[in-house]
Amino acid sequence: MTPPPPASASVYLRNLIRQSSAIVLDENKDYLLQARLGPLLLREGLGSWEELVHQLDRPSGLPLRQRVVEAVTTHETSFFRDIHPFDAFRDHILPALAAERRGAPIQVWSAASSTGQEVYSLAFIVAQHLARPVVQFTATDISNEILARAREGRFSQLEVNRGLPAPLLIKFFQREGLDWRVKDELRRGIDFRVLNLIGAWPALPQMDVVFLRNVLIYFDVATKRQILGRLAAQMRPGAYLFLGAVETTLNLSDRFKETRLGKTTAYVLVQ
Repeated sequence: MTPPPPASASVYLRNLIRQSSAIVLDENKDYLLQARLGPLLLREGLGSWEELVHQLDRPSGLPLRQRVVEAVTTHETSFFRDIHPFDAFRDHILPALAAERRGAPIQVWSAASSTGQEVYSLAFIVAQHLARPVVQFTATDISNEILARAREGRFSQLEVNRGLPAPLLIKFFQREGLDWRVKDELRRGIDFRVLNLIGAWPALPQMDVVFLRNVLIYFDVATKRQILGRLAAQMRPGAYLFLGAVETTLNLSDRFKETRLGKTTAYVLVQ
C-alpha cells in the first residue's frame, strides 16, 4: 500500500487541487490523498510522492494534473439517489413544465453527473410519464474518464441493484455479458460534456431544471457564490435548482427562492 504523502507533497497537492477545481481539502485529508492518488502513482509508474510532484511541476504536466483532479473528485452516486428530488421532478415539475411549454423543449441539466445514474434516472421518468418526450438532457462532469463511462451507459449488476426498480431495469436496459446497458434511444437523448464549474463553460441552453447535488459542500463561500451566480445566468426565470440535503442558497445568493415540493426542497430562480 502506498504510504501517505509527506507534508510538502500534501501541501502542494492540496493547493493544486484547489487551484484546478476549487475543491478545498483540509490538512486532515491526507488519508483521502493516499486513497485516491496512491493507485494513480502505481498506474503512472511513479516511485514516490516527490516524483509525482516533480512530474506535475513540469511544463508537460498538464494531462497528469487533470488526472490528479479527476482521481480526487468524489463520484459516489446511484440510481434515484435520495429519492425525493426525483419524486418532485415527476409529480410537480415535469407536469407543470409540459403544460407551460406546450411542446417546446424542456431543458434539464445534471451538472455533476458522475457515471450517469442521476441523468439516466431523470430520463427514465420522462420516458414513463410524458406521452411525447420533449425534454433535452445535458450532463456534465469535470472528469473525461467518468463521462466516458456515463456516455457508454454500461453498469454492473451491483450498480443496477442500487436504487433501480426491477421493472425499469427490464424496460430500459439490455443485457451485455455480465453487465447491463441503457438502451440506445435513451442514451442518444443525453448530451454529455466535460465542464469544470470554476472554469470556462461551453455554450449551453437556458435551463429549466438543474441538479447540482452534493457538490457545493466541497467549495469555500466565495466559490459557492460564484457558481450560484453563473447558474442563475444559465437558467430561465422560474427554473428549478436541486442541491444536496445539507446545501442551501441561503446567504449565498438572492436569486433563488426556497420552495417545498413534496418531501424535498428546490430553489426557484426569481426574476
